[in-house]
Amino acid sequence: MKYAFIMGTSAFVVPNGVINYSDGNFSKEILRVRSIYHDDVPGSHLSVDLDIDEPDGNNIRIINNVAEQCVGCQVTIERNRIKVLKADGTVVINIQQMDDESAMALQHNIVAELEVNMPIAVIRIFGDFKAGGLNISAENEKLFINDNGYATSALAGKELQFTAEGVVL
Repeated sequence: MKYAFIMGTSAFVVPNGVINYSDGNFSKEILRVRSIYHDDVPGSHLSVDLDIDEPDGNNIRIINNVAEQCVGCQVTIERNRIKVLKADGTVVINIQQMDDESAMALQHNIVAELEVNMPIAVIRIFGDFKAGGLNISAENEKLFINDNGYATSALAGKELQFTAEGVVL
């Protein structure tokens, strides 16, 4: 089962629903998709494990959509979305499973990659957070990992990993 992660205007298609952090010596999962939402399956929902830090450094750990560590933040859950907000309402991370119609309305290069790889789910991520000391900012137009910016790319690989050098597939 393939998953497509959309961050900014970039798409990363991998055979599992996992995003890792690595510094070369140490690696950890920062996001794992446990289950996805299906329109035709009652009770189905997007469920994730998440282990990130908010910009101020406080750890956020969510296991199967249950906040285990989330000091001063709020977690909202919908059938196709998990959102973590700081106390002031600022978005730390917004993880949304896109419906097919919305996914196919993305930029042509992304749609072409989706058509070739046929992922089981397209997961869009917005936010401003840290992972293993990396500053990650995903907005409408770009994905930034520290000072590395990514825009209008569509890549497929074996594993999605964030490193100090940027995105590694």
